[in-house]
Amino acid sequence: MTDCAESIESVEQLATAWRTLVLDRDTDADVRDLPGIAVRWVDSRFSFWNCLALTDVGAGAELVRHRLNQAADIMRAKKHPGYLWLFEDLLDDEARSVFRTAAERAGLRYAFPGTGMAGDLLPVPDPVHPDLTFVRVSTDEQLQAYADLNSRAYGFPLEDGREGLVGSMLWKSEVYAYLALRGDTPVACAATLEADGRLFVAFVATDPQWQRRGYGEAVTRKALYEGHQATGLTRATLHATAAGAPVYPRIGFKPNSPIHFYNVEN
Repeated sequence: MTDCAESIESVEQLATAWRTLVLDRDTDADVRDLPGIAVRWVDSRFSFWNCLALTDVGAGAELVRHRLNQAADIMRAKKHPGYLWLFEDLLDDEARSVFRTAAERAGLRYAFPGTGMAGDLLPVPDPVHPDLTFVRVSTDEQLQAYADLNSRAYGFPLEDGREGLVGSMLWKSEVYAYLALRGDTPVACAATLEADGRLFVAFVATDPQWQRRGYGEAVTRKALYEGHQATGLTRATLHATAAGAPVYPRIGFKPNSPIHFYNVEN
């Protein structure tokens, strides 16, 4: 794929995967494909389930200004905060030079950076790590452990993360969600799910006290391995945080579009 094609794939993967994940939490969630904006919004305390993404390809400066104002208005009408995902490589050169200022003027506050990644990298070997055993999430107790790892890694209150995941049948059956255990202690987690002919990697997290030991990479490899075994899919995609960005190329992922996350100023 060309770089632009991979950036389009990246935003489409977000829209596809988040449709499944958001509707799993609430069948009445706000799931709309507006001109230039994908809405995937549960209005949950777990703010990752509250998502907008700009989807125009080759958008110019004026269009981006308009979309940012539209997005800010949608976000202000919601009860709980969430994130606008802006994929930089979907913008034209002029829009890339102005979107930061335009976002500020729309009342959007920069939250953190990310990177879209993809690769025709499957199958991968079944991973072995001397410290770890792996278990697939199949109970609410395990799903709560998965949620708590994400809360600790990303700075959410534990109850917010639990609201986002606990009780889901999807996560215990159709998502290939794995815990990495050090003894009996969950220390890292990762998941994959099928999204439009790819395996989409979601919610990789390592407990902060156990980071930089290769645990996140190992459990991501496990989720990819098992997802491939179940589906036969060979291409995988993900959206990396700054912490994860150095890890995934070691597995075979290649970066595409920078992603800019914004939330709305109250």
